[in-house]
Amino acid sequence: MMDFLEEPIPGVGTYDDFNTIDWVREKSRDRDRHREITNKSKESTWALIHSVSDAFSGWLLMLLIGLLSGSLAGLIDISAHWMTDLKEGICTRGLWFNHEHCCWNSEHVTFENKDKCPEWNSWSQLLISTDEGAFAYIVNYFMYVLWALLFAFLAVSLVRVFAPYACGSGIPEIKTILSGFIIRGYLGKWTLIIKTITLVLAVSSGLSLGKEGPLVHVACCCGNILCHCFNKYRKNEAKRREVLSAAAAAGVSVAFGAPIGGVLFSLEEVSYYFPLKTLWRSFFAALVAAFTLRSINPFGNSRLVLFYVEFHTPWHLFELVPFILLGIFGGLWGALFIRTNIAWCRKRKTTQLGKYPVIEVLIVTAITAILAFPNEYTRMSTSELISELFNDCGLLDSSKLCDYENRFNTSKGDELPDRPAGVGVYSAMWQLALTLVMKIVITIFTFGMKIPSGLFIPSMAVGAIAGRLLGVGMEQLAYYHHDWAIFNSWCSQGADCITPGLYAMVGAAACLGGVTRMTVSLVVIMFELTGGLEYIVPLMAAAMTSKWVADALGREGIYDAHIRLNGYPFLEAKEEFAHKTLAMDVMKPRRNDPLLTVLTQDSMTVEDVETVISETTYSGFPVVVSRESQRLVGFVLRRDLIISIENARKKQDGVVSTSVIYFTEHSPPMPPYTPPTLKLRNILDLSPFTVTDLTPMEIVVDIFRKLGLRQCLVTHNGRLLGIITKKDVLKHIAQMANQDPDSILFN
Repeated sequence: MMDFLEEPIPGVGTYDDFNTIDWVREKSRDRDRHREITNKSKESTWALIHSVSDAFSGWLLMLLIGLLSGSLAGLIDISAHWMTDLKEGICTRGLWFNHEHCCWNSEHVTFENKDKCPEWNSWSQLLISTDEGAFAYIVNYFMYVLWALLFAFLAVSLVRVFAPYACGSGIPEIKTILSGFIIRGYLGKWTLIIKTITLVLAVSSGLSLGKEGPLVHVACCCGNILCHCFNKYRKNEAKRREVLSAAAAAGVSVAFGAPIGGVLFSLEEVSYYFPLKTLWRSFFAALVAAFTLRSINPFGNSRLVLFYVEFHTPWHLFELVPFILLGIFGGLWGALFIRTNIAWCRKRKTTQLGKYPVIEVLIVTAITAILAFPNEYTRMSTSELISELFNDCGLLDSSKLCDYENRFNTSKGDELPDRPAGVGVYSAMWQLALTLVMKIVITIFTFGMKIPSGLFIPSMAVGAIAGRLLGVGMEQLAYYHHDWAIFNSWCSQGADCITPGLYAMVGAAACLGGVTRMTVSLVVIMFELTGGLEYIVPLMAAAMTSKWVADALGREGIYDAHIRLNGYPFLEAKEEFAHKTLAMDVMKPRRNDPLLTVLTQDSMTVEDVETVISETTYSGFPVVVSRESQRLVGFVLRRDLIISIENARKKQDGVVSTSVIYFTEHSPPMPPYTPPTLKLRNILDLSPFTVTDLTPMEIVVDIFRKLGLRQCLVTHNGRLLGIITKKDVLKHIAQMANQDPDSILFN
């Protein structure tokens, strides 16, 4: 008899698509590999060099991920900026210049009209040689809508044809993948290429979506592709997930220019398993990514984001009241958005609507563009809108939001005192109120369509508008009623008391927190965005209030809600299991079910095993001493069995259907002329995780969460009774919460 498994077989120990990895087995294999390299390093210089390069490979991989994701983010930012301006006109000095760059070097730019220069031509100037009158307005309107539809059509068509996985934000799927689930192709090269191209097109189309969530997906694609260059990460799914956690941090780092916030986002929101080593590597990857983006300087302002601002006015304790009100608004908006968006996405999944993604995208784009053009705050890109709302009005601002009376009657340098609002501010307030209503409604229908769509920027826009409206209201209240008890102790007439831009920033944090339920990472991202360390307390107050309010109305954040909607097998680590059920209540088989399918250790032939495989769809089988005793020996995976038997038929002479399969250490001597036996002990897991039938389910759920198990065997006095899989646990949790248990099956 030949133990052909002494040599590793290609494919053994790998996983099928839409299966969960075995964390325990993967970590054990990595420890064995590391132990072997360490032992060999003492034998020769070459082995020592190999050991050092193996240890260094993780840091090299992080460097490459940071460089690639930073470069792609810079490319996306520059392209999206140019294509967004293309909807309004082109630069005659050079087609590749966007509006801002086109007018930079112009000698004809005035302070009042800094966006107008002879080098930049609107579509009406190009087509009918004038920019005045109703017809010119209609031409510009028509071209704006036409370009928006073209960009959206290209985006949805490319996603449909080349990479269906490139749609959405990608964060729910990345959370599921990081928890150990395998979705082949989701982080592949085609997804990366198409997501990068279509993200630019989707953002440029003017739809109510952001590029920040998809940038996390792009960075994770970079991480996954680069993993294939390193044996250590290519062959071990658990190690690869450590890399993907770091890549997610790099993605947020380039999305917001917030490296520390990116690391905390990966830790708080995305990662399932996050050891200390991954924390350091995430920090390094986020640092390199941010440095790369800073070197590219996509916005030409030496900042990593478009809406970087600096506030100088201190806030007063009384202002915590409006900040908490913004937190309540953020929580209410978050809960409303999640409920309505999930209802709409469920309708899309269960009705004919889901069969026509191109038409849906074109209709939503047409409605968005038609409603957006007349209002300057909806016409500009959402990032520019947030930048405008965050802005603290100075002497050199020509924005309508800064059109106060007595603008220039000040001797205090660039910091202006509170002053009465002018016509421009009142006009801007009306336009912003309409923008708020439009953003709230249109984002519900946009998120989840078959194009790359992030939620960070639209959520921040909703909060920033609400915050700016409240901030201007507070500013005018303080100006006209500075003698009220709430103002007179800290706000004298002519002082610079209220900063409306700060309210916009706090509102943005509150709404983003209400939708995603982020807390620590959100506050860090916001103060990295704004450079305002003294505003941490207002941000914390708003973020916590929005989380409490949103949690009171619904426990799930938007990403968890989409995970549940899609039926991904994700065990949420934050949820407590509070029911008093036992392992025997959940295990298969139940009382009246057929007996558990098992393999015996030394009495089944190749044909018997192949029959069991063909008649069932299970991912693995328990191995017992005999059917009578049911004493547990170990557990073998279906995929490993199939590959090993196929391999034995090819490489081992004489293996036929009547050959006996042995899972034992030693096989008994065989009579002459019997076909050779097949020894498969090496693919047997001799230490499968077992619990007794009376183990409380809260302990079983905890074991599945913390060890990342695929299955757990149930025994009674050492005899095998049944099996509990991850899907059984998820179905049981859904049942206990009065939800449909069959919704857990990933489709």
